[in-house]
Amino acid sequence: MSAAGSSSPRAGNHRSYGFVEWFRPGEFERTEQILPGILASGASYLRTHLSWAEYLASGGEEWFDWLLPKLGKEIDLLPCIHYTPPSLSRTGRSSGAPSDLKSYADFVDHVLTRYGKHFSHIELWNEPNNLLDWDWREDSDFLLFCEMVGGAAYWAKHRGWKPVLGGPCPFDPYWLNLMGERGVLGVVDAVGFHGFPGTWDSENGTWGGWDMHLGEMRKILDRYNRDAEVWVTETGYSTWRSDEMEQARRFTKALHVPADRMYWYSWCDVPPNVPVQEGLWFDPRHYHLGAVTHDYQPKLLARLLMEGGVSRIEEVTQLATPNLTAGAAPLVITGGSGFIGSNIADSFLQEGEDVVILDNLGRPGVDQNLAWLMDRHGKRVHPVLADVRDLRGIEAAFSDAKAVFHLAAQTAVTTSLAHPIDDFEANARGTINVLEAVRKAGRNAPVIFASTNKVYGALEDLKMVEVEDRYIPIHEDVRSHGIGEDRPLDFCTPYGCSKGVADQYVLDYAKSYSIPTAVLRMSCIYGPRQFGTEDQGWVAHFLIRALSGEPISIYGNGKQVRDILHVDDAVAAYRAVLSNIERVKGGVFNLGGGPLNAVSIVAVLSEIEILTGHSLETGFGDWRAGDQYYFVADTRKLEQELGWQARIRWQSGLRHLAEWLADNRFGGRPRLPEKRKVRA
Repeated sequence: MSAAGSSSPRAGNHRSYGFVEWFRPGEFERTEQILPGILASGASYLRTHLSWAEYLASGGEEWFDWLLPKLGKEIDLLPCIHYTPPSLSRTGRSSGAPSDLKSYADFVDHVLTRYGKHFSHIELWNEPNNLLDWDWREDSDFLLFCEMVGGAAYWAKHRGWKPVLGGPCPFDPYWLNLMGERGVLGVVDAVGFHGFPGTWDSENGTWGGWDMHLGEMRKILDRYNRDAEVWVTETGYSTWRSDEMEQARRFTKALHVPADRMYWYSWCDVPPNVPVQEGLWFDPRHYHLGAVTHDYQPKLLARLLMEGGVSRIEEVTQLATPNLTAGAAPLVITGGSGFIGSNIADSFLQEGEDVVILDNLGRPGVDQNLAWLMDRHGKRVHPVLADVRDLRGIEAAFSDAKAVFHLAAQTAVTTSLAHPIDDFEANARGTINVLEAVRKAGRNAPVIFASTNKVYGALEDLKMVEVEDRYIPIHEDVRSHGIGEDRPLDFCTPYGCSKGVADQYVLDYAKSYSIPTAVLRMSCIYGPRQFGTEDQGWVAHFLIRALSGEPISIYGNGKQVRDILHVDDAVAAYRAVLSNIERVKGGVFNLGGGPLNAVSIVAVLSEIEILTGHSLETGFGDWRAGDQYYFVADTRKLEQELGWQARIRWQSGLRHLAEWLADNRFGGRPRLPEKRKVRA
């Protein structure tokens, strides 16, 4: 018999953890997708089920012959043996006791012989006091259950394996004590506990805290078997309200409960087309308990674990919310840990303002921006780690706000095409949640919204001339001034739709509810504190790849023109709008670098080669959906009404960002030439 990592840490002080994942017969591809993520998370244990009913069904033996060796080879495996084959059940249901109680022990014996080298512990049944798993109506005194499980546990222990008694759900100390009186606790090595504080309504009135419930367990076990361990075999938190930070916090809490092991339920969300249990199909909480989504996209919990394990989670989740001084009226910045948000926050914090940073920290790296703000400005930074999709979770953050900058968003066109519903929830629903929270607060706080030039669509009607390194519009006025706010809206791609919906809601709240709002439809903003990716923040992404010596992918031919704007100028625009909000409320402004900062992608790459002193390896791919050949913002409205101007020219701004990246991401300036290279 062998198993990986079978040692158990001291109760209440363990740093190791496991996950629960149920694999259904035939899910070969899903298993191959899920297992690497579990291993990359640093998990030591995996709990899965070995259904007696499924094993005896057609193809069941072949399935478990593949599954259990595969899992047991990679991780300390805990198989949970439950579900009676209906043909052997006294009730004809998988929750019924078998007609021959000894047949369960015989099956356990078979499992140990066939698969036992892949694990050291074996769990006997799951949630036996739950009607869906054990039909206690036909076994009201649990005599059948005790005889069945007690015999199987005795035999497993006799053969050298360690039996674990399945955890009751909900926790019932009277049931557990009955197991002791009936002798079951005396023949097991551990007892499971299931608890999901904060997720199920049914637990709200009965949950007394980890210490109380696990303390009760320990007292009962000490009466019947002092050597038996307490294992939390199921705990978790559903992100059905998009509160991923709370899930990460609950995980951290569960790591330190007074138990010998902790299994988090679960690694992966349940696909939306799969019924969880009979009668529970429509409860969304059952479908969002995973650390990753059903299509394997990491939530905050999974990302932090894969970035740095437990210490990384604790580093992020320990960011507290300092109390505001009574009577303080802070600025609230949603997405305040992001690139633009952190720069806006810093500008106000330098002037002594209190700033609430509302952010879900969902994007890699943005917690570094929050840490930077807190290091620089201390107690005047008030982190609220929540998601704008969760109205209940964000309302309190706006109760005393004197102004709101709403920048929290899903920002990538590519992501919106892959996950249009998630894109809608973040951008459209998230925005109306912010507006409603402001309206409910009753302080008439101004709301300045970060919209996008994508609300104008692909601009396919603009006729272009293609020259050596760029597209140029034929229309002289567009060529001279750019795209104005009078351009008709033409939503394109789910991202354009969701941001466009949000844009229009923000403007309507000025009309319908007299909330002073304004919209800035932004072009490409770049600068320090940007963690650019291929999907969003392309200027920073190109520089990061260049400084790393990595190839750069270009979509389309690279002649697309954008008016890139340095973030310092963007911050000045946001501040100017707020300062004049009573005069410009209900207004829209295009925000970009304008014609003087209009530059093609290939021209930016050429300048990056000069900055870094070496040639770039580039590759070209297909055009992306909705990509504009040319977008330059006509900023005359901002200039004329607010006196704003883009002051930083793109070449000097690009060098500024390159120097910041060299210092803050690559450890110093030597990567950049001291002097500008002159081309022959």
